[in-house]
Amino acid sequence: MELRKNYFADERKDDLHEIGQSRPRSDAPGHVTGKTAYFADRNFPGMLHLKMVRSPHHHARIRSIDISEAEKLPGVVRVLTAKDIPHNLYTILILIQVGPEDEHVLAEDKVRWKGEAVVAVVAETERAAQEAVDKVKVDYEVLPAVFDMEEALKPGAPLVNEYHPGNFYLYDSGDHRKVRFGDIDKGFAEADHILEQTYASSPIEQAPTETTGCVVVPEGNDRFTCHTNTQAMFFTLDNTSIILQMPGHKLHMVGGTVGGGFGGKVDVIVEPIAILAAKLTGRPVSFIYGRYEEMQISSPRAAEKIIIKDGVTKDGRLLARKVTGYTDAGAYSRHSPYGAQKGAAHYPGPYTVPNVWIDTYCVYTNRTPSSAMRGFGVTIADFALEVQMDKLARLIGMDPLEFRFVNAYRDGDMKAHRQPTTGAALIECMQEASRAANWPVAEKYLQMSSYKGG
Repeated sequence: MELRKNYFADERKDDLHEIGQSRPRSDAPGHVTGKTAYFADRNFPGMLHLKMVRSPHHHARIRSIDISEAEKLPGVVRVLTAKDIPHNLYTILILIQVGPEDEHVLAEDKVRWKGEAVVAVVAETERAAQEAVDKVKVDYEVLPAVFDMEEALKPGAPLVNEYHPGNFYLYDSGDHRKVRFGDIDKGFAEADHILEQTYASSPIEQAPTETTGCVVVPEGNDRFTCHTNTQAMFFTLDNTSIILQMPGHKLHMVGGTVGGGFGGKVDVIVEPIAILAAKLTGRPVSFIYGRYEEMQISSPRAAEKIIIKDGVTKDGRLLARKVTGYTDAGAYSRHSPYGAQKGAAHYPGPYTVPNVWIDTYCVYTNRTPSSAMRGFGVTIADFALEVQMDKLARLIGMDPLEFRFVNAYRDGDMKAHRQPTTGAALIECMQEASRAANWPVAEKYLQMSSYKGG
């Protein structure tokens, strides 16, 4: 990495010992020598194995659950249903006052997505647990399901989640998050060209090498150590405390090296039920997803649909941007309301647009609940925005990089969500990018600065 010290020299300390220096990763030797310890490397005497009965339907009412045959199988130690969970309703972000609690640890009256957990089986071996899973009898009444976001928002669509009437997350601004800045109608009226395009993405699975899981050990005195690969240690601790109605000091969460996460291991999924199983049996419990479960059950990046309408002058100035964004939460909220809100703030992009109108919807469908993945809420938005910028440049016959120089935000510019731009450095990054890529731009752009007026 090369540190260019000619930029912002008056704002930067020049006695840095780490920034700008090449340093080896502290965990690299363990990885390449095979000495790194993961949570699943731990094995304890008498350890039990937990497997889950999951819904084969996208949407169904649970008429009855019969666990009697499963309980009779040799090696089965305990079978858990919703009635065993002290507080069986939760949402991950309740700790930061993002509610309502809309998801069950184990399904009670309904299942809302294919793969939803219904019954947990704890047995001496993985094979015994899986055989018992196959013996659990669940009587379902299959219900209509909806998988398309715009269809889900239509009157009369199947109701996915009773905590979200209308199949949308209710923000304080209404059925969608809003951003309003300037006069959008005036901006479009003054534009020489208007371009409206639609962009869409599918759910994306993080596909880590190490699947989701944990190993729980009873420590006596109603205390439990949970070896986990969660990426969100304190979310996991606090939500588990709420779900199990146990004080946090009784729960010792042990993290460590995560064998790939990318945001896919921030959901509080395996730890509460595994700790409860250890509590009820008095023995260590392992709950680890198989590869099929990891692909089908773990939260993917949300599917998104983004409609962008831009007004631009013939000399390349963006005058108006109107965006309608849809984020597919799946059946439950998890992190999706937050992701959709991030998108609303981000849709103008790193550009100064004087007139902005943004509506973003967090929509519920009968799909696997989506959640975090590497900048979720803005990553797909960036793809759509930058493709749109290229199309606008072609529309007016302008070089796409020079078009970005014209519209790049600079220090002091007001963003559409009414936060002033500080420390932008976007102009300088594009200047270096043009040099590195041998992309010729006019000299006037190489003389620009992110300082206002530069």
